[in-house]
Amino acid sequence: MSVEPLKFDMPKFEFPKFDIPKMEVPAAFRDFAEKSIAQCKTGYEKMKSAAEETTNVLEDTYAKASKGTTEYNLKLIEAARHNTNAAFDFASELMSAKSVSDMVELSTAHARKQFEALSAQAKELTSLFQKVASETAEPIKEGVGKVFKQAA
Repeated sequence: MSVEPLKFDMPKFEFPKFDIPKMEVPAAFRDFAEKSIAQCKTGYEKMKSAAEETTNVLEDTYAKASKGTTEYNLKLIEAARHNTNAAFDFASELMSAKSVSDMVELSTAHARKQFEALSAQAKELTSLFQKVASETAEPIKEGVGKVFKQAA
């Protein structure tokens, strides 16, 4: 005896069709919508332009900051090299000292030279740092002001 599966016929369901009434949009509303869309487009263009300008300013600032930082680091390395050479020269001179008074005299002269050298290096590094800081900050200041004027 074989059993056959039951077959169901699903009723077909259709969504009712409603007639959508045709309405005319008032001219004032249409004008308002068109003006709003035009203002949105204008605002978008301003924001896009401001974003591009900001990107350019940041790229320029980054390049200047990178160049300035490299220059500053090279000056630091140069100062360290100079100070290291001075220390070796001083050690060499101390080895040739014949008396304690010679050692004191050499130490005093070396300390004076190093103080002058360190003062000059500090002035140079401070000046360079200020230059890099102003070269980096000025484009940002100008660029941000320009961008805000464009966006307004």
